[in-house]
Amino acid sequence: MPPVAISVDLRGRMRRIAKAAVEAADPAPAIKRLLRVEDGTLVAGEWRYELDGFREVAVVGAGKASARMAVAVEEIPGLGVGGGLVVVKDGHREPSRQVEIVEGAHPTPDERGAAVARRLHAMLRRATGEELIIAALSGGGSALLPAPAEGIALAELGTTTELLMRAGADISQLNAVRKHLSLVQGGRLAQAAAPATVLVLAVSDVLGNPLDVIASGPFAPDPTTFAEAVVVLAGFDLMEKAPAAVVARLRAGENGEIDETPGPDDPAFARVRHLIVADLAVALGAAERQAKGEGFGVRMESAAIEGEARDFGRRLGAIGRELAGDRPTAIIFGGETTVMVRGSGRGGRCQEMALAAAIELRGILGVGVMAFGTDGTDGPTDAAGAMVDGGTVERGEAAGMDAGTMLEENDSYEFLKASGDLVMMGPTGTNVNDVMIVFNEGSEIDG
Repeated sequence: MPPVAISVDLRGRMRRIAKAAVEAADPAPAIKRLLRVEDGTLVAGEWRYELDGFREVAVVGAGKASARMAVAVEEIPGLGVGGGLVVVKDGHREPSRQVEIVEGAHPTPDERGAAVARRLHAMLRRATGEELIIAALSGGGSALLPAPAEGIALAELGTTTELLMRAGADISQLNAVRKHLSLVQGGRLAQAAAPATVLVLAVSDVLGNPLDVIASGPFAPDPTTFAEAVVVLAGFDLMEKAPAAVVARLRAGENGEIDETPGPDDPAFARVRHLIVADLAVALGAAERQAKGEGFGVRMESAAIEGEARDFGRRLGAIGRELAGDRPTAIIFGGETTVMVRGSGRGGRCQEMALAAAIELRGILGVGVMAFGTDGTDGPTDAAGAMVDGGTVERGEAAGMDAGTMLEENDSYEFLKASGDLVMMGPTGTNVNDVMIVFNEGSEIDG
């Protein structure tokens, strides 16, 4: 029989920790706590909006969590949302009353998202000073609002995005390029909406919650430049591989032939305010509380993990080996790694981390690693991530697979599916980075 290196009970405890983390980052209850209407005034955190001063309240947005956010805004008593338009990743749509919610492709953009981006841009350009626009933004919004700038085809934008992702670009590098190829990102929607009042509700999937990076900051000042976008492409050796039109536009902007994206002093931002409604810190705090309740001694480590997924996975596995035989412990990390795609397999950063950790953990009893994306979909797969242990590698081998080869081929999904270690959540309605936990219930090295 293939080895079972952690108990069913331990797996159940870890799944409850993951569930607590995801539920804590649910934007719907957060929005309902932060927003309320009192005597005709919308109270939104520290901001106040006299509703009788607006002819209409509309909701717009983009991202994996934006449907859930839009529905929550609709349900605020006394607000009176009159309509709007939101685009979400396929499978993330939720039923709404007034706001039109449509689906688009992620992470590689498609024409559906481009059509919505053009509609949204046109809608906001018609806005007046008598309108209150509530924007629901979350991770994934960049790919879901792919309105290419003049001279750039959607396919060229998609190719550039894919090249950067396969090269291992992080979200800030990716967005620095995309914002300078876009009609709507990098503050362009704020320019379109002026002089309307805009309240941006953001679910942050970016470490440190930089407003200009969440969904590529369509309503935020852009601190990046065309020159920095060129540096990103050149740094990944993509100047010769990227579409010629993309390189030409970035070079033209670098030379001052195209207007920069709007900066902090642009008047377009005079009536724009941002409010973070959920982020990684909320999820990690809930994971810590649940882990303590499950009987673990908890160590909170870095909430800013970046870098190559498999490298950090090896580190997680090494930490697990050190825990062997110790008292029940859960060591919690958060962040967002990247994957440099070398092979032709399927997986995501959390699955890649988990498989790398499993190789390090081979033969260890009672110790495991769980890594999952809070949005419920890790990379282009239906899994949120994986929970591996010292028997993962042997279980995969029993199905005829080699862990090292599959890792090199970026085929973590198929291996972890065969070993029975995938974590399935489905779309969660939120998106606040990834959570990684090394855990132990007292163990020893087998043999």
